Amino acid sequence: MRIFKTKWFVRYARHEQIGDDGLRHAIERAERGIVDGDLGGGVIKQRVPRQGQGRSRGYRFLIAYRAGDRAVFLYGFAKNERDTNSQSNDNFL
Repeated sequence: MRIFKTKWFVRYARHEQIGDDGLRHAIERAERGIVDGDLGGGVIKQRVPRQGQGRSRGYRFLIAYRAGDRAVFLYGFAKNERDTNSQSNDNFL
């Protein structure tokens, strides 16, 4: 499995102090079939915990994912930054 990050995502992860271990763990979970949200077209949503907290209070990442081949981290946000269930987010992709 090859894992990539967009330029925007690299800056975001550095600013939020998100390490590669958390990203790897998200992909390992996806490889085991544990996906937090399948958005269609090869895009999935995975949750990654904040340091010292659980996944439910952590970050949400949108990932272009092809099982066994590659994953590209596209976008990330903290749960408290965006309401993941609001209709206003339906068109942001």
